[in-house]
This record gives sequence, C-alpha cells and structure tokens, in this order.
Amino acid sequence: MSFVEELRWRGMLQDIMPGTEDLLNKEKVSGYIGFDPTGDSLHVGHLTQIMTLIHFQNAGHKPVALVGGATGMIGDPSFKSAERNLLDEETLQFNVNSLKKQLTKFLNFGEGENDAQMVNNYDWFKDFKFLDFIRDVGKLITVNYMMSKDSVKKRLEGENGLSFTEFTYQLIQGYDFYYLWKHHNCKVQMGGSDQWGNIVTGSEMIRRQDQGTAYAITTQLIKKADGQKFGKTESGAVWLDPKKTSPYKYYQFWLNATDDDAKIWIKIFTLKTQAEIESIIAEHDAAPHLRLVQKALAKDITIRTHSEADYETAVKTSEFLFGNGSLEFLENLEHDAVLDVFDGVPQFTIAKESLANGINILDLLAVDTQVFPSKGEAKKMLQGGGVSLNKAKLTDLEQIIDTKDLISNRYLVAQRGKKNYFLIIAD
Repeated sequence: MSFVEELRWRGMLQDIMPGTEDLLNKEKVSGYIGFDPTGDSLHVGHLTQIMTLIHFQNAGHKPVALVGGATGMIGDPSFKSAERNLLDEETLQFNVNSLKKQLTKFLNFGEGENDAQMVNNYDWFKDFKFLDFIRDVGKLITVNYMMSKDSVKKRLEGENGLSFTEFTYQLIQGYDFYYLWKHHNCKVQMGGSDQWGNIVTGSEMIRRQDQGTAYAITTQLIKKADGQKFGKTESGAVWLDPKKTSPYKYYQFWLNATDDDAKIWIKIFTLKTQAEIESIIAEHDAAPHLRLVQKALAKDITIRTHSEADYETAVKTSEFLFGNGSLEFLENLEHDAVLDVFDGVPQFTIAKESLANGINILDLLAVDTQVFPSKGEAKKMLQGGGVSLNKAKLTDLEQIIDTKDLISNRYLVAQRGKKNYFLIIAD
C-alpha cells in the first residue's frame, strides 16, 4: 500500500496538491513536517503529524522533521485568536533539544537513504540579515497573496488584530520549504489542514524563485465525536513527556475514549493493519463492555510513546484503582510516580517514628489522619467490614499497624468502602 493510500484508508488525508500522489508512487522522496518549539514537550495533538512521518518512512521515503527554532520566535498566527508570547533564544534551544529527543522515539534517525533527518530553521535564519530577507524573499510573495489566506483573514477580523511579526510568519515558513527544497531535495511538505496556506506559500516561492515544482499534503484536524478539541482534558493538554503527563494518565486518556472515537483513533494512532483493526472492532462490537478497541489503542500508543514497562505499570495501576489488583507494583515506582498514581486521592503524612512502636488502627484512621472524622465512625465501618489497609480487609479494632506494614517502607493505602482511597505517607 502506498503512502497516500495508507493515509486515505486511515481517514487522515485532507488536502493533496495535484501530482503529489504520482510523484510519491514513482520515486523515493524527501518530505518534511515542522514542529513548533514553543514548549519543551510535544503533546497528543502532535501525534497525527508524527504518525504521518512514520507512514512516510515506512513507505520508503525520507522524513525530515523540522524543529522551528526561528519560527518559534515569531509564532504561527494560523487560526489562533491572539498573539502568543515570544520566547528567548535560551528557552527555545532547550525546547528544541527536548523535542528532538521525543521524536527519536518514533522515527529511525541515521545516515541511511530513508533514515529520518532533523533540521532546525534557526541554522539558516540566524545569519539572515533583515534587509537581505525583505529584498530576496519579501519580493517573491505579494501582500495581496498573503492577505487572501483564511488564517490571516480570521485574525484581521478578530478583536486582537494581527501584528506585523505574525504576518511575516508565512514568509518565513515558506522560505523553510524553499531552503529544504534547494539544499535537502525536499519535494513535499506535510502538515495539519490549518497549515495549507503556509505550505502553498512555500511551493509558490519555489516556483517564482527557481521555477521549481514542490508538492503538499495535509491531514485532517482530529476532533472528538462530540466536537470537543482532541487532546484536551479538564486538567489541560496530554503531553508526551512523562514528567508532564504520567504514563498512567496517558494510558487512561486513550482507555477512556468513547467507542466512536476509539474506532477512529485506532486507525490514526496505531500501526495496526486494516485487517487487524477490522478484527478488533468486530470483537469489540460483539462485547462492547470489554472495551477491546480502547485497550488495544491504549496499549499500542503507550508502549510506543513510553515503554512496555510503563504500559504494564499503567495496567496494574488501573487494576488496583478500579478492580482487585495488588499493590506490588508500587514497590518499583519512584515517589513522584506514586504520587501521580494517587493524584486526586486524599493524602496524609505521618511521622515514620510513630510507627516504630505501632499505632492502633482507630488512632491511625481517625487521629493521625482524617480517613474518618471520628473514631466512632471508623469503629462502626470496621465492624461492618468496610475498611481495608493495603487491600487487606480489617475487622480487629485492636489491630496495631507498624513499619512492617509499609509498602516500599513508606506507604499505607487505606480504603473506605469500595471506591474511597487514601494514601498515607510515612516520612
């Protein structure tokens, strides 16, 4: 299956310039996608473009990932409602390095014919003098042409307007395409559908400057079935950096997808074949309560973004919080990871020394912590069999808890009823 056919059946293809599919079918081509380094991590909103480069490479072509160290200083106005804050060079360089590290987890980089290549447009813009730019590049594109772009029109019609800084963005991105076409033989630029105007500006520069021909492909912008923006949750964006979004939360994001969304996303965000996906969906439809599509999707993308071990920990965490899983997995986690597992769960800290001589269970639950508001309530629920500690049901009102009960020599997990968890940290 060709690259374009792959995008088409997966429901990713939006726009394609005439002649692009023929070019890709008859020769091996270099093509690029730009990534904006305004943050130090990519998020799931970038995954569509990452997957596009993966399919491009798997089809035998050479993917080029452009990290926009220069364009990041400007800010892309495309369909944004307001101008973004500009970053200093040091911050941008840190972000660029972080993004490079993340992209290497998805693409094969090296010196081979179709190995991925990383470029930074700051390298060719840093010594570009302003007068040279407006003379050599500015003359290639008319203001009328730039004003005709929908992304520009929307900003001009909005309350905040459009600064000259952002207005020049399409010239800079257009020059990126020209530079890569001329120096890296990049014949194709790819991106989200919101980038179509910027991409076409680049192909127009190539035509006007060197009478060359360049091509373009854009992918659909992904939205949830209910129309909400993909990749956004109540707590914000879902990041690829495990320090910003833990592997457990990342896994849960995909696992919690609706049936309608999961059936679309498994095509876009996994490398499973058409036959494999159709089989999973058929099994899912026969027993929807098992959520087989969501589980297959979450497993595939969690392993590729993080690791097999992170996926297994995420599953064990889910089994513990929502089922009858054990607490053994906590023993292999760093403290920050443990806190992330219990994010949103009430947490209490007690002195580890107080456990040396032991603490009565009622005192632990209602005096040293506030798992219960009073000993009376703790006693009543204990007698009714509604209290567990470290997944073990408690019934003895005289039970003594000491350091040997600690998980990883630091944690106790109290449970009141079936779903109310409490983390007790002994420091």
